[in-house]
Amino acid sequence: MNLSGESLLVILVVGIVAGWLAGQIVRGAGFGLIGDLLIGIVGALIGSWLLPQLGIHLGAGIVRAIINATIGAILLLLVIRLLRGGTGWGRRW
Repeated sequence: MNLSGESLLVILVVGIVAGWLAGQIVRGAGFGLIGDLLIGIVGALIGSWLLPQLGIHLGAGIVRAIINATIGAILLLLVIRLLRGGTGWGRRW
């Protein structure tokens, strides 16, 4: 697979935005640039696999990619929270 510079830039932007949104929804704060990027990219992989399996199709375009990646990233963060025995919504002690 050959990625152009523009494709890589779109992947990075979608990953950062989706990771930041998921961090805001699940934890209440972002995870830093690199953390948001990683969470967003892994979330995009999860969302692009899971949503079609459930029969959910969101259309096409960058907005769909961000929504798809954000849903996947939220699911990823919730699974991580369950496995780590997370404290609760918004509690940080």
